[in-house]
Amino acid sequence: MQTENLFEQGQNCWRKSEAEFAALLIDCENFYRAIHNAICKARHSIFIIGWDIDSRIRLLRGDEERNSPWPSVISDLLARKAAENPQLNIYLLRWDSSLSFFTKRELLLKEVWDQKTPDNVHTWLDRSIPMGGCQHQKVIVVDDEVAFSGGMDIAVQRWDTRRHPVVEVEREDENGIYSPLHDVQCVMAGPVVGHFAELVRWRWDRVADVRSEPMRDIKRAPLDSPPPAWPEGVAPFFRRIPCAIARTIPFMDSVPPVQEVRHMFLDLIQSAEDFIYLENQFASRQEIAEALNARLKACKSLRVLIISTYRPKSTFECEAYWASRIDFKSILEDGVEKDRVQMLYSSAYDEEGNFAHKRIHSKVSVFDDKYLVVGSSNLSNRSMSLDTECDLIFAADNDIHRQQILYARNDLIGEHSGRSPERVGEILAEKRSFERLLKPAGKYAYRLNEVQDELFTDKSLQVVMQPFSDPEEPMLPPLPMLNGKRFFLGNPSRKLVLFGTLAGITVLMLGLAWLAHHFIPGFNTEDVRAFLEESRGTWWGLPAVCLVYVVAGIFFFPVTVLSVAVAAVFGPIMGPLYGICGALLSAALLFGAGHFLGLKGLRRLGGAKVRTIDEKFRRSGIIGVAAVRLLPIAPYSLVNLVAGISSISLLQFLGGTFLGMFPTMIAKGLVGDSLAQIFVDPSPLSVAYLIGGILAWVGIAILSQKLVNRYQRQKAA
Repeated sequence: MQTENLFEQGQNCWRKSEAEFAALLIDCENFYRAIHNAICKARHSIFIIGWDIDSRIRLLRGDEERNSPWPSVISDLLARKAAENPQLNIYLLRWDSSLSFFTKRELLLKEVWDQKTPDNVHTWLDRSIPMGGCQHQKVIVVDDEVAFSGGMDIAVQRWDTRRHPVVEVEREDENGIYSPLHDVQCVMAGPVVGHFAELVRWRWDRVADVRSEPMRDIKRAPLDSPPPAWPEGVAPFFRRIPCAIARTIPFMDSVPPVQEVRHMFLDLIQSAEDFIYLENQFASRQEIAEALNARLKACKSLRVLIISTYRPKSTFECEAYWASRIDFKSILEDGVEKDRVQMLYSSAYDEEGNFAHKRIHSKVSVFDDKYLVVGSSNLSNRSMSLDTECDLIFAADNDIHRQQILYARNDLIGEHSGRSPERVGEILAEKRSFERLLKPAGKYAYRLNEVQDELFTDKSLQVVMQPFSDPEEPMLPPLPMLNGKRFFLGNPSRKLVLFGTLAGITVLMLGLAWLAHHFIPGFNTEDVRAFLEESRGTWWGLPAVCLVYVVAGIFFFPVTVLSVAVAAVFGPIMGPLYGICGALLSAALLFGAGHFLGLKGLRRLGGAKVRTIDEKFRRSGIIGVAAVRLLPIAPYSLVNLVAGISSISLLQFLGGTFLGMFPTMIAKGLVGDSLAQIFVDPSPLSVAYLIGGILAWVGIAILSQKLVNRYQRQKAA
């Protein structure tokens, strides 16, 4: 039977086709370089469909970045391409994310891209995935001539080289330093690109307000050379090889669900006779483990090698995927000889004694010398039913293709075990091959080790965590509609979650303040004033004022009311002096709290907009803070927290706070003292002082704001 006869459209694949040219892009350095070059060549259209499309990602590094005539940052590159060619249309479709990745991605992505790019760059967020699922397809199509598909995203903490050094200065971004990471993507040209062009347009047109441009009428006759959009420096690996596209599509609106990936995996397992190689981020779906175990028992010559990630990154990941991988491994190995099945991870030491595990993000499968799968699907429950996925399956139909598939497999195993592809082929042909493969190839080379997930979890939380992290079905059941159809609720948008959280925190703080005012003795205006009056004339007058300011700041109590009250108690001279000391102490403490939250990831939520505000803070420095204090656009305590999250220094912040508050604090001192005198002795003089204080307060604010605006205009000029 010819290999492509395994493909059944409508069952285990969406389309059968052929790739005139195809190549593997192993690890993100090669993928980013290839898409940078293809984008530079684009003339008509660019579609990017992804789990993430981060505007900050640098596609080139080192000398390539310094010497390139084109920008390296993806948003700058697309903005320039779009500006120089108004006829070029660029479509960016990204998943609208979920709570799991709240602090790891740009918050206002659509606004960021719209702000950075011309009108012919169209950006949309896909909210059509059922709650609990995600948009996991990673497809790029350039000019309907070249397509990229596989496991890689334009996202943070993805870039790495094939060498995967244990310590690499470029493996650091706004989310921090990250460990070596392995991934695989495929680039292709020929008839199969037409199907990917159809897929990305279907994805775009069903959710976006802007219709995509029609597919170009490209001659699909056999190509003698790669098309113009093919990335330079990428040598075609396969030539005229049959292939198929398999998808996972959950129920979305009125779209019927599709589980082609699941059926394809099961059919490919049943076809294997000699060797199954899987490298995958996760291995949690028991159905796959059962199918592999059954095939191992039915075909005594079959061996199975799985390479995955070793150390979990979070409690959710550990208790959902690592706990489930314990079950997966147990099912897989049940009743099978040890040298026929192995689940391994890759790690290395460097010459300085540093150690690292290589994180596997790829989704690659090789079945004998017949089939090579490069896709986005994990061996997980969600990838088989709930997420959107896209896998490309190459089928060898001649000896050259079979040799190429074996070479690709051995090349990947060699990267993880520190060996050449040729040496891996020799080892796999020997007896006790897995035992030999586990022996280190060199002192500082990567080596393979057996996974021991029991070190990370006792599975006590698996039942709780798995339904959230690796579900087969949406987290909320479908809602019946009047027309008899079903409707699935989607994931809440990130903006809705953020602003809902902020609103909830605000309501909570106001509620706590109200409860404190009514039920906590001493926490009301009268008792606070009485407390301050008791401290007047004593050594603890200043500490008492500072304490009141700190407590009031925590509960977002209006600082203006407090300043007037302090002046009324301590007079027009000592009142402002005590008040500014208390205000600065409160500001410093809340600034520290904001700085702590920023270190915990809150600063990244705003993406480019936070960085823009940050840059203005840095440029304006003390003057900028003073301007905010003179005409407050937000509550005093909130400004303190936000300043801590930003990158302005504490000394600059306190200096600006002093300059912005002290002049008005003096005016408030006159107002507060005059109010106190009016109640004691309502003379014309006290009324005049009150009116004068109010006018001085307003005048200082207006004059100071004019001076700040003039300073900023001069600095900008």
